[in-house]
Formats: sequence, structure tokens, C-alpha cells
Amino acid sequence: MDTENKTQVKKFTKSYTFKILFLVFLILVLLIPANMVDRLIYERSSTADSAEEDIMEAWGSELVAAGPVIAIPGIRTEEVRTITSQDVEKINIVKKPFTLIVTPQKLNLKTNFKTEIRKRGIFSVPLFHGEFTISGAFDPTQALSSISPNEEVSLDKAELIIALSSQKGIRKIDQAVWNAKESNANLFFQPGNRGQDYALKVKSLDSKYSYIRSGGGIYAELPELAADTKANFNIVITIHGGRLVRFLPLGQDTHADIIADWQSPSFQGSFLPGSSNIKDDGFDAAWDINYLSRDIPLHWKTEGGSRDYSNALFGVNFFRAIDTYSLNTRAVKYAILFLIIPFLTLFLFEVFTKKKIHPVPYLLSGIANIIFYLLLLSLSEQIQFYLAYIIAALAIVIMLTLYSRALLPSWNKSWYMGVILAISYILLYAVLNAESYALLVGSIWAFIVVALVMFFTRKLNWYGSEE
Repeated sequence: MDTENKTQVKKFTKSYTFKILFLVFLILVLLIPANMVDRLIYERSSTADSAEEDIMEAWGSELVAAGPVIAIPGIRTEEVRTITSQDVEKINIVKKPFTLIVTPQKLNLKTNFKTEIRKRGIFSVPLFHGEFTISGAFDPTQALSSISPNEEVSLDKAELIIALSSQKGIRKIDQAVWNAKESNANLFFQPGNRGQDYALKVKSLDSKYSYIRSGGGIYAELPELAADTKANFNIVITIHGGRLVRFLPLGQDTHADIIADWQSPSFQGSFLPGSSNIKDDGFDAAWDINYLSRDIPLHWKTEGGSRDYSNALFGVNFFRAIDTYSLNTRAVKYAILFLIIPFLTLFLFEVFTKKKIHPVPYLLSGIANIIFYLLLLSLSEQIQFYLAYIIAALAIVIMLTLYSRALLPSWNKSWYMGVILAISYILLYAVLNAESYALLVGSIWAFIVVALVMFFTRKLNWYGSEE
């Protein structure tokens, strides 16, 4: 009985069924290092983000601008009635401060930026510098008419505030003219936004919300306002920044022009440009936004704190057409297919050549395909992604083709390994560069692989080759 059991066990371990089950186990084991490579890509991407932040910290910030607005301090007088223990009504006069915020009637925003790539080690970030022009007009009539009889505002203490993610990128203020047709006053700006933050968060380049630095901005004291007089303004700032530009449409009518010599802009936010022109030497885009299309009042009163209108931000990302780490991440998602394909190829060699292949060559071929992703990651940090991909793919294809020749008696069968792997890497590259059709291409690819395996093994005796 024991001899018979041992014979059956030996027969099963030599069968194709056992070999397939073993290969499935081996694939599951090799998914562990594939996941480790995925984590390594994430860590390298985080290191790149940290390097970008260091460069940005020294250069300037992401340009997120809200304003200008007029902030007018005021006092509200209220009567507070209380009943004493002797049932006597006591009236206390309480004065509460508030700030009347007035948004522009017309707001024109314009940038004209030159861009460059700055590096730290092997990591880089797109930066820009140039003029940021803010112009328009205020009409405080409606806002001041909202003042209640028990409220009083100090028009002589009004301030003009421009909120920024950070004022560190400001190099100089070339022009700051207030009410040019009347008083032609030159404003003197100071750092800070006086607690008026209107854009507390912004979508970063990976489309996740990241909180930006609050408290940034500049403000200037205004000449005494007249309750029934419009005032225009024209401010020109030389500014440095990087990665993205976002504006908040605080004007009753907001017009924005963003011009830069960057070839691959990505328009983001709640409003897309009404017109845009993208050329080899840069782009220009224009927005026209009316106050009825966004949920921001024309004026309001605050009593400490600030309002967040981040959901109305619009602008552009200085997008890099080839994001090395996102492409590496997408590539490693297909690692399981690149474990299955060489295993199936070796298995079919084993079937058709009637030559047994030890499990160790299967393991080594799987490790080789894991090494492909390490090669791709390390090379793509140094050279262009497509070159890194070609070098890594050729290295693995040549290595596994030569290894297959060592396992098989002749080139008649072993060269198929190189052809199959080459086709697989070509299809993977097509998937990586066809983001919109990645799922379709990947699904068709997987279907063809399974169909071919089913076709070639349709007459295979899975219980044992000797039967």
C-alpha cells in the first residue's frame, strides 16, 4: 500500500497539473518583490517631491492669488439686556468690531512668465518668473449701503489686501497705482494678508488636496474712500513661482490672461479657459468669469476668521508630459502578466520538446522580470523614459533568450522566448503611452495570451505526459 501511495505521489508530482499549481504558487511568491518594487517607486517619488519642495522653498511658491479686496474696519453697537437678582433690567452697551470686505467690480489678472527647469541632484521642478499684473476698479457704493444704523465704518482706515499662498516669491512691486484718474496715489505694500485667507487648499499635481501655506499676502493702506466714488487700481508685481498658477475670481466680472513659454499646460480648477492657444514655444489662455457663475458674494462682513472659496479656484499646471514615477507605477501594475508570460512560455517549451525543466529556471526567469522594473526605475531617473525602457527591455529579452537556449537543445524553440517577450514589452509600452486606452489594450492583450495558451494546450494530457 505504501509503495502504491508513493507511486501515485511521484506520478502526480511529475504531472503537468502539479507543475501548473507550482507555477501559480511561484507567481504569488514573486508578487512580494513586485510589491516591494512598487513601494520603492513610491519612496523615490516622495524623495523627488521633497527635493522639489526644497527648490520651491528657495525660489518661491506655487502662485495661488486671491484679490485684491478692500477691507474696511467697523464697529457694531449693540444693547445687551440682562435681569439682575433684584429683577431689575440692566442695559449694557457692547461694541463689537467687524470688517467689511468689498470685492472689485472689475478684475483683470494677467501673467507673462518665462519658465525653466531647476535641478537638485537627479530631481527637477518646473519654475517660472515674470510679471503678474492686477488691475480693475472698485465701486463700494452697494457694500457701504449695507451698513446698518448701529454700525459705523472707518473709511480712512481701509486697506487693500491681496492674499497669496506665500509672498516669498515676490521680487519687487514695479507699480502700485490707486485711483489714477483722481488722486493717482502710489500704494506702499507690506507683507501679510491681515487674516483674510480665501484659498486655504488647492489641488496639487497628483490631483489630491494639499493644504497650502496660509497667512501669505500683501496689504496697503488706502487713501480715504468716498462712499459714492469708484476707484481704479493697477498693480504690477515681478514674481517667482513654480509648478502651478491658481486665481480666485473675486471680481463681479473677472478676466484673466495667463501667458507662458511652457509647451504642455494642463488647465485645472472650476473654470476652463474660454480660449487657449498652445504652440511649440508656449501657450496663452483667457478666462472670463461672471459673479453669477460662482458662489462668492460681492461684499460681506467678517468678525474674525476667514472664508474659504478654494472650490472656485482656476488656473494651470505646468505639466511635464512624461512623469517618470507615474509611468513606473503604471508599469509595475502589469508585473503579474510579466511573471505569467515567461512561465507559460517555458512550460510550453517543456511540453513540446518533451524536456523537463527544473523549477529553478522558472524562478530565475521570474526574478529577471522583476529586475526589469528596477532597471527601468533607476535608468529613467537618469535618462529619458523611452530610452530607459528600451535599454531595460532589451537587456531582459536578450538575457532570457540566451538562458532559454541553455535550457533547450537548439535555437528552433528557444528564440520564441525572445519574440514573445519583445512583443509583450512593446504592448506594455503602448499601454503606458495610451492612458485613455490602457484598459482596452491591456484587456485585449490578456485575452490573446489566455486564448493562445488554451489553443496550444487543448490536447494536452494534464494527468501526466506518460499516459
